[in-house]
Amino acid sequence: MWWVLGVVAAVVLLASYLGWTAHRVERVHVRAQSAERALDAHLMRRAAAAAVVAEQTDIIELYAAARLALDADPDERESAENDLTRQLQAIALSGPDAATRTLVATSRRVVLARQVHTDLVRDALTARRRPLVRALRLARQYPRPQYFDIEEPAMPPMIPAPAVPVTPLEPV
Repeated sequence: MWWVLGVVAAVVLLASYLGWTAHRVERVHVRAQSAERALDAHLMRRAAAAAVVAEQTDIIELYAAARLALDADPDERESAENDLTRQLQAIALSGPDAATRTLVATSRRVVLARQVHTDLVRDALTARRRPLVRALRLARQYPRPQYFDIEEPAMPPMIPAPAVPVTPLEPV
């Protein structure tokens, strides 16, 4: 009689572990997909901000690189983003105007989003390589996450916003 309870307890423990592992695999893949979408959105914002700055400063090469990044097919996206990164590193991003501050802020967000995406893709690929996950094919319903290989853009320094004079309140 005790061996039946032992077998039932072992089956319950094994089923719990398998359920936890399957949920972990699902969760890490969903997070990697979310990070990919966030990185894509930040790259699009950076390209749009670069196009605005290029129009204001009449830098034709930067405008061309920004338009190529905005209009690139998925197969050509990495090389277009690399070209835009090289163009952005070639110019000095400084100035009090709002467009330049927006470009610097979006460039900083791209750096952070790329780091998060790379970490989550690494975690998902590590989860896929576990022997139990491979044996039970727990990751078969999720597409294999891919790294987004672009040059590591330097994080530009923040441009402080222009100081707005503060007028003291009048006593009531």
